[in-house]
Amino acid sequence: MSVMTSPAHDQQAPAVEEQWRRLSIRVIWVDLAQAILSLTPGAIAIWIVGVTPSVGNLWPLALIALLGLVGAIGDALRWLFTTYRLTDTEVQRRTGVFVRRSRAVRRDRIRSVDAHAKLRHRLAGLRVVAIGAGQQTSAGEAAFTLDALTRSDAEKLRDELLGAEHVCIPAEGTDQTDPVAGVELFARFRPWWVIYNIFTIWAYLTAAGLLWVAFWLASTFGINLVSFLSDTASDQGLGLGATIAIIAVGAGALGVIGLGVNFFTANWSFELARVHSDNGTFLRTRRGLFSTREVNRDESRMRGLTIDEPLLWRWIGMADTNLITTGLGLWSAEQPTALVPRGPISVARHVAVRVLGEPCPLTVALPRHPSAALRRRLWWATGIPFGAISLLAWPLWTGIVPLWTLWIALSLWPVSVVCAVVAYRALGHRIDGDYVITRSGLFSRSTSALRRDAVSTIAVRQSILQRRLGLSTVSFMTAAGWGIYEAPDVNANEAFRFAAQAAPGLLDPFIEPRR
Repeated sequence: MSVMTSPAHDQQAPAVEEQWRRLSIRVIWVDLAQAILSLTPGAIAIWIVGVTPSVGNLWPLALIALLGLVGAIGDALRWLFTTYRLTDTEVQRRTGVFVRRSRAVRRDRIRSVDAHAKLRHRLAGLRVVAIGAGQQTSAGEAAFTLDALTRSDAEKLRDELLGAEHVCIPAEGTDQTDPVAGVELFARFRPWWVIYNIFTIWAYLTAAGLLWVAFWLASTFGINLVSFLSDTASDQGLGLGATIAIIAVGAGALGVIGLGVNFFTANWSFELARVHSDNGTFLRTRRGLFSTREVNRDESRMRGLTIDEPLLWRWIGMADTNLITTGLGLWSAEQPTALVPRGPISVARHVAVRVLGEPCPLTVALPRHPSAALRRRLWWATGIPFGAISLLAWPLWTGIVPLWTLWIALSLWPVSVVCAVVAYRALGHRIDGDYVITRSGLFSRSTSALRRDAVSTIAVRQSILQRRLGLSTVSFMTAAGWGIYEAPDVNANEAFRFAAQAAPGLLDPFIEPRR
């Protein structure tokens, strides 16, 4: 079939479609302001506070100034030598100062469009757009990043790539489902979710980081915080035990406050919605107070969902919800696979129902594994502590190690037994409709619903102990998420049948019909 076009159209259309575009020149002004701000702490320390310049007290400020200047110069060169364009089939980018690099991604291979902005970008009306086509899992990065575009250009590029020209997120207070706008709103930010994010061991690590920053900042201005705190403790007549207790409580409180502030700044105005566009449906999340982030995930690339429940916080119903999908990096600090912030299990299940539909495979009851699975864990729970005791027998007999190490090793046995029971109760597996469901984990009970048509490989294996107990581990491999999802310690007589039902036809070449 041929299409008749006018000569004028033939001359103008390619020029518009294939015109090379530049990044926003506002990046230059943002970097100039960043370079000036990086010099400000050193100037204040020398000219206002009167600190005598030396390598010992000013090296942190000098490092900040150097990093700020190098970053500003690098961004200026990047703006000067970077161009991009959209064709009918590809997104292309050219960049590089001494070595010219050109990259192209087919538009039908795009998995996600991620737009985020740090505070300096937001003040300048800029956005950083990352276009992902599956490169994160293999190279640890998106297909390429455009840093930075104006907000209008970033939204226009997103709409062109996702075909979402007529889509908008409903305003605050509107109905959760708006078929006219093409948006289904699943979840919004709830301030009380902060409770699930502050009472962790990370509180002390956060406090350690904050105290370290405060220490070298104070030392830069001639203040020794360690001497100040020790003198204060001596003046108050505090003993060593009381001082340690006060430091532990104070550091914990400081860490909790730091985690709370981080939670609010990272997840403020959070929204999870399904966006309908000309190219399909996308799961879109928006969040951030000072630095904003928007992630669009193609639902056609989604292979399932995982709900993780940490052991120590399971009693308050804490859960993490993550997509099993292709094209998104699991190790990214931005957590692009996380659908909602860490929060109550009820919210996680509600989101799972909205995303996967009803009946939701993550809400069905899973049958308990055979008692042999518990015996296997009890064997390990008993063998490890008493194995450690046997290794300590000779050092204890000769007096090389003190006797109290024996009591520590013995005290590990009841703890190991309790952990074995908890791990056994976490086991579960089932096939429900189009999904295979697996559940396991001690420190984090993980329940995963994986699409059966996404399973590419199945492995059924037995260890020596499993063979004696009549158990098998069934592993399902896929090109999404963690890549492998296991159902450990399944009854050996049921394992092969369960594997064959999970991926119909995949094991047929290995099945021999009974006579």
